[in-house]
Amino acid sequence: MEKKNPVEEARRYVDNAKVLLVEHGELDVETRSYNDQKYVRMAGNTLWNGMLLILDAVFHVRQDRRRHVDIEDYRKAIGKRDQKLLRFVNMAYDHMHIDMGYHGDRSKELSDVCFRMADDIIDRCAVMLPPING
Repeated sequence: MEKKNPVEEARRYVDNAKVLLVEHGELDVETRSYNDQKYVRMAGNTLWNGMLLILDAVFHVRQDRRRHVDIEDYRKAIGKRDQKLLRFVNMAYDHMHIDMGYHGDRSKELSDVCFRMADDIIDRCAVMLPPING
């Protein structure tokens, strides 16, 4: 099985999250919020899963599959290497995973911030990855 480029794969998750909001979120322009909370939650979870994918590629947090991995495992691994990335990840966890994915916060401004954060995290992780032969 061909191994996928984690940067491209994470960006694919971000693109999928955008599609969810654009095609199904039903933006109310006047209130700058999405009408359908279901798609906000789906987009938030998709964004967060894309972040986990790229973080795993760099930090290998999920190597030991015998136990559950949580955010503290990521924080510990990231904190040893890059404090700025750790701040991005903490904000992403709060906004993508909790606010959008769990609470379904419908704010367009919040989702815009989350998409920018996703790009920042992917870009920062991309330079940490070893070159891909191919």
